Amino acid sequence: MTRLTRTLALTTLAGLVPLAAAQTAPAEPNPATEPLLIDRDAERPLVQLALLLDTSGSMDGLIEQAKTQLWAIVNELATSRRDGQPPILEVSLYEYGKQSISLQENQLRQILPLTSDLDAVSQALFALRTNGGEEYCGAVIEAAAKGLTWSEDRNVLKMIVIAGNEPFTQGGVDYRQAVPEAIARGVIVNTIHCGDRQTGIDSGWADGARLGDGEYSFIDHNADLAPIAAPQDEQLISLGVELNRTYIAYGAHAAEGRMRQEAADASAEDASAPAAAQRATAKAGALYRNAMWDLVDAFKEGEVDLKEIDADELPEEMKNLKPDERVAYVEQKQAERAKLQTRIQELSKARDAYVAAERVKGAQGETLESALLKAIRAQGERVGLAFESD
Repeated sequence: MTRLTRTLALTTLAGLVPLAAAQTAPAEPNPATEPLLIDRDAERPLVQLALLLDTSGSMDGLIEQAKTQLWAIVNELATSRRDGQPPILEVSLYEYGKQSISLQENQLRQILPLTSDLDAVSQALFALRTNGGEEYCGAVIEAAAKGLTWSEDRNVLKMIVIAGNEPFTQGGVDYRQAVPEAIARGVIVNTIHCGDRQTGIDSGWADGARLGDGEYSFIDHNADLAPIAAPQDEQLISLGVELNRTYIAYGAHAAEGRMRQEAADASAEDASAPAAAQRATAKAGALYRNAMWDLVDAFKEGEVDLKEIDADELPEEMKNLKPDERVAYVEQKQAERAKLQTRIQELSKARDAYVAAERVKGAQGETLESALLKAIRAQGERVGLAFESD
């Protein structure tokens, strides 16, 4: 049998995360299936990021930015190191301000718990839909602060990032009460006001970040942000497809894992070629881990004994292989993957240089991506993370 821990999140996509243990979740349709969680590698630094997104009627632009810029954020984090080790990234997702969720539940919902299943995060983001409601920032911050399994290690980067456009003061939970709940758990609170700078200051968004020891940013969430296409995009997308062929789906979650990987690829490609190229880069990086369903990752991370694993857990092409042949087969796929990853990373560096040069030519305001990356870099340095371009 494998030694891999396959733990399904307990409350995640069954509905809204309650503000108190006694509350029950409403019957709200869920945008994704439960993420697959694996044991953390204790030798690697940990980054925990909770995204709290306003999904009221005026926030389509914000959701679009979140969907298309996810992999760029992952790629930036993948360049960071502490003591030579890349981090493990865990992401949680909340929505708030949705009319279809009851006012009794503060019109907010946990969609994902903290998970390193990045394909599940992508799937959940692409499934988000806006629906006008009341935006209670204090309530959703309190829900994330109390409802997530935050690490108790003070060297872990723990962040809440909340984005929206209505006054920060709305609702029955005062942000001046909720933010300290996060700080008490070592969680930094960053705020992104979807609107102009002064309105965000006047309506409490800047003060929320001040209390949360975080960054206050403001963005034009409805700006028409055409992604910058690069000459490397199509080749990166093609290499990303080849990379998928090195995955060996096995165990109880084989079909689910494979499906989710392909769905995330398709969503990124439907969004734009640059988004798909960023997705391919992310798959070649250290933060993209799939030991919960991929035999190559599980073998690399020491989560499975190929000589002892039950044949029933193996894919058809491996069921009749002898123990040594299993090892040879997986090692071959591992070598193929490493070669593709190296090529993707080389192309990605050339792409980054091209995009940076093109970006200088046109003035572009702050986006969800740039606001998040500014906070991640500044706050990552506090826990000893160094980024490639530092």
